[in-house]
Amino acid sequence: MFLICASITLAIQVTGFILAFILQTEKFYDILGGLNYLVLALYSAVAIDSSEHAWSDDKRKVACTLVFVSSRGWLLLFLAWRAHERGGDSRFDEVKDKFGKFLVFWLVQGLWVFIISLPLIFVNSSSVWKPSFSGLDCVSLSCFSVGVFCEIVADIQKSIWVKQGRIGGFCCVGIWKYSRHPNYFGEMLQWWACWIFAFSSGVGISDLGWWSSILSPLFTMHILLNTDATGIPQANGKNLKRYYDKCPVEYSNYRETTSILLPMVGYKDIPLFLKRSVLLDLERWEYFPKEKKANDELKADSKSE
Repeated sequence: MFLICASITLAIQVTGFILAFILQTEKFYDILGGLNYLVLALYSAVAIDSSEHAWSDDKRKVACTLVFVSSRGWLLLFLAWRAHERGGDSRFDEVKDKFGKFLVFWLVQGLWVFIISLPLIFVNSSSVWKPSFSGLDCVSLSCFSVGVFCEIVADIQKSIWVKQGRIGGFCCVGIWKYSRHPNYFGEMLQWWACWIFAFSSGVGISDLGWWSSILSPLFTMHILLNTDATGIPQANGKNLKRYYDKCPVEYSNYRETTSILLPMVGYKDIPLFLKRSVLLDLERWEYFPKEKKANDELKADSKSE
């Protein structure tokens, strides 16, 4: 099952690349990524009957697939809308006419899709039959659903804010009032929850297939936390300059009182070491205006004298 799903993904992405390179466009890059998820969900659900029970009779497989399809179906709709609104993607301006570099983008997308889908593929290919949900199943499935809901709400609220003219200079409406990146929080939460939910489809804690699917949440966190071209690194650091230039006091207060990921209240009162460790509000994502840098340097010099 896993090898076939990988082959399907490779075929979709290479075909997309060939068409995109010939037409010199990137407009359907994200859309094919979203479609790829849905194709893997469909194939893993209906193509292989790995047990004596029909897929539709297995509550665990049906539930996991439905939440997965809801998540990736929304992603497809959102990316299609965004591609239409933007009329292009500046990431590809300097690479779409270069065969090798453009191909890498498509292969990386395929790798991303396949790795994210690993827990679902594991669940749908499992021959383990457990007709009832355990407590762990209920909690993890609920968290999976909450993660999807959180991401959808965050995307919709920010899109409406943008359409209304970016009132206030930065988005702090709805769930964005309690988290600076609620969409990324939802994305990470859902894949950790999906992986945990997949546990009951294995043969126990020693199941290597289940353990291999942990790549899904780990890869998600790596992309969103450590990749400069996307996620939190792209949205923070030097890219915060526009907010400090336009509304320095308001935005400084927003950062001080609002969690970077987990939607919550009372963030301002949490000790800095917990923010830096548990809540992942890392110093490398800060932006220090020139005035603050100068003051910090003066303080450092005065202490050394």
